[in-house]
Amino acid sequence: MDLDIKFTVFIATSLDGYIARKNGDLDWLPGADGESDNDSNGEDYGYYDHWQAIDTLVLGRNSFDTVMSFGQWPYMGKRVVILSHGQPNVPEELRDKIEILSGTPQEIALRLAHTGSKHVYIDGGLTIQAFLRAGLIHELIVSVIPILIGQGIPLFGPLDYDIELQLLELKSFPNGIVQYKYRIDH
Repeated sequence: MDLDIKFTVFIATSLDGYIARKNGDLDWLPGADGESDNDSNGEDYGYYDHWQAIDTLVLGRNSFDTVMSFGQWPYMGKRVVILSHGQPNVPEELRDKIEILSGTPQEIALRLAHTGSKHVYIDGGLTIQAFLRAGLIHELIVSVIPILIGQGIPLFGPLDYDIELQLLELKSFPNGIVQYKYRIDH
């Protein structure tokens, strides 16, 4: 599928590859207290620059439910699309700020491209996995947190074929976090 649209993942994992505990809890993640996007040292690991570069966020239903538990909507100023086959419980004040879509990743990509999206941030474990399997992800930015949580929700799932990655950038931070930025050539 050749569309004029870019799909990027920006996510953190534990060293053993989990994006959340089995119950969705993010208590192990720096800044997961919801107070800010920064950790206790004021570092945002490039999130602000990433947020400024995108025009649309596509969020899986489970991730949307997790974000709703934070209390404050963190995604003001961007087009936000929630993927769901049902109707999620969206607070009244957010109903005009959120779109609900369902379909295959290819169908979602076509809709987004035809409605003006140019750079899309894909978030949520199952959503990331589906867009990867569909060959739609262009860049992966993965921050590896120096903690082993033993079990949880994995970032990556089964694939039908190998996906080769090209390392674009590698950063390490004083607190031990390592961030990889990869390009996926299609």
